[in-house]
Amino acid sequence: MKTKAAGTGAGPGRAAGPLRGLAGLAGLVAVLEVLPHSGLVSADYLPPASVTVRALWQLLAEQAFWTALGDTLTGWGLGLAISVVAGVVAGLVIGSVPVLRAVTASTIEFLRPIPSVALIPVAVLLYGTDLRSKLLLVVYASFWQVLVQVLAGIQDVDPVADDTARSYLLGTWGRLRHVMWPTALPYVMTGVRLAATVALILAVTAELVIGAPGLGHEIAVAQTSGAVPQVYALVLVTGLLGVAVNLVARAVERRALHWHQSVRIEVAA
Repeated sequence: MKTKAAGTGAGPGRAAGPLRGLAGLAGLVAVLEVLPHSGLVSADYLPPASVTVRALWQLLAEQAFWTALGDTLTGWGLGLAISVVAGVVAGLVIGSVPVLRAVTASTIEFLRPIPSVALIPVAVLLYGTDLRSKLLLVVYASFWQVLVQVLAGIQDVDPVADDTARSYLLGTWGRLRHVMWPTALPYVMTGVRLAATVALILAVTAELVIGAPGLGHEIAVAQTSGAVPQVYALVLVTGLLGVAVNLVARAVERRALHWHQSVRIEVAA
């Protein structure tokens, strides 16, 4: 009976979080609706929320909007896939060979802090404004998120477990599959989740600055033409897209780590 009562009590607590989030979102919408009418901010630069929603509704009926959304998702998806595969493979190879890790440590620490936006002139010179420029920026920024996490995961492998695997005559592939990968997988999923968000940011940035096709380019065009409500509507779309990417990444992480203690504790809470 006590267990049942505890389970019953957990239901309202679990629902309280999303309700508080919706309440905060509703409060933000109310502020954005009232603020332009109060005279504190000109409606020419910050239109009411209702005007932005109407502009968004009009955008949804335009084929150009869906084409731009598809271009953004294409650059994001391809860049994320390339960076995840490259980051995981490079991390496993470098992390499993101590000499290789020592040799590449300084190079990684030198290249990783370089902002991806600093590569915009290089991307334009090499590829112009097409998809390859966007991919260059997305992959460069996302790759490090995955690589660093994989290296941390390999370093976290229990030496006793690794020595035990060696004593059972497991080869490199066997130790990688049964010892290193299960330990590194939570780190890998964290890297993928971070890389998914970074990839979206860089995809929109590339479109906004370089002029590559996508939502960022549409924002720049709307700003140039003085269509302020459309600018805010497109910014709202990118924000919703970021939320969706984060939710999907978390869902994939929970599914991939359903056996892990951290996910079990999160589900139990």
